[in-house]
Amino acid sequence: MKIIKAGVIGVGYLGKFHAQKYAGMDGVELVGVADVDPVLAGKVAADCACAAFTDYRDLLSKVDAVSIVVPTSYHHQVALDCIAAGVDILLEKPITTTLAEADDLIQRTDAKNLILQVGHLERFNPAVQAMEKFLTVPVFIESSRISTFKNRGVDVDVVLDLMIHDIDIILSIVHSPLKSIQTVGAPVVTDTTDIANARLVFENGATANVTASRIARNNIRKMRIFQPGSYINVDFASRKVMTINLTDEIQANGAPGQDIEVASFPASDALKDEIAHFVESVRSRTEPLVSGRAGRRALEVALQVMEQIRQNQDLEVYRQVTAALKKR
Repeated sequence: MKIIKAGVIGVGYLGKFHAQKYAGMDGVELVGVADVDPVLAGKVAADCACAAFTDYRDLLSKVDAVSIVVPTSYHHQVALDCIAAGVDILLEKPITTTLAEADDLIQRTDAKNLILQVGHLERFNPAVQAMEKFLTVPVFIESSRISTFKNRGVDVDVVLDLMIHDIDIILSIVHSPLKSIQTVGAPVVTDTTDIANARLVFENGATANVTASRIARNNIRKMRIFQPGSYINVDFASRKVMTINLTDEIQANGAPGQDIEVASFPASDALKDEIAHFVESVRSRTEPLVSGRAGRRALEVALQVMEQIRQNQDLEVYRQVTAALKKR
């Protein structure tokens, strides 16, 4: 088995976990980690028994593949340097800040036959993977991704921070172009949108109602999928999938009978599974589950949701709220 030489660019909160997964993986050599903070890079490198770099470009000639775990605004430039060096890329979500940047990365990786995987981690949740066998033709989807406030990830609004996970999943299971979007949202704690709701209507009639918030008292990550003759309830946090299939039996109240199944999955390491999938794509030269194009589709819808939220808000009130928050 070919040993894949890997590196991690950006070893903050999430990047250090990427480094740990590579370091403990069979068939992988973690060559080094890079971060503009030399103390942080040195600490993670020491913990993972690899080299530390403050300039990620010094790492690129030594590796086959990298995880890019830097702020989204730097995704495009860092990825460009990796592509120029012929390095395969696992790029944290969202893929980039603009569609033009995403298109550029996709075109360049295609031209050089490089792997570009986008870090939509929820796709590797065992409950999400298990629900696929129960899917037929989803007609209505309701998702809620509610989180307590954390002082990280706030450089982007809640749509790119949280909602994009569910947008990506929905786009992967509804095989129809998007027809229309209706949104509401508001800033509450930061100067970007902290709570948002989007109603996505597809050309085949399927509809998804998607809610995301990062200002709640509790964490909720659930999705309900309704389709002809059945209903699927997915709890991402507890890794449970409940399916209800209607039967020909008629109950006393006149309703059709229900065949209910509940499947629970043990705690898993979704990040390890995601990175292992990336490594295998690098080794076999096969397209990853969440390709650059999949990441681009999710970004496109997320940006449309964000733009419509901005358009729907009263601009003067929005300016006043933003100004007040910046004074805090």
